[in-house]
Amino acid sequence: MNIDITSIYENMPDFSNHMEAREWFKNEFQDRFFLRTHSDNDGKMTYYYHIVKDPETYQRYMESFASNEKRDITEMSTFESYTTVEISENGDVNITL
Repeated sequence: MNIDITSIYENMPDFSNHMEAREWFKNEFQDRFFLRTHSDNDGKMTYYYHIVKDPETYQRYMESFASNEKRDITEMSTFESYTTVEISENGDVNITL
């Protein structure tokens, strides 16, 4: 799945909160968009989602976290298998490769 970050930013509406942004991304990317973690920074919640571009590679990467076995990452394709979307509680969005 090729994701054009510039196109996403150009087509993305302004959001007034986290839930609006989450719903927009969920509609755009369906089962390839999901919450990974969240954090509280000075009382403001930030949510970190992944858009999965290469499910097979991404699945192997996620399974490596569950394993007690040490594994070295030797290919960039691991990091290219997803894009991180950071959404603040007030609807601000940052997207990384």
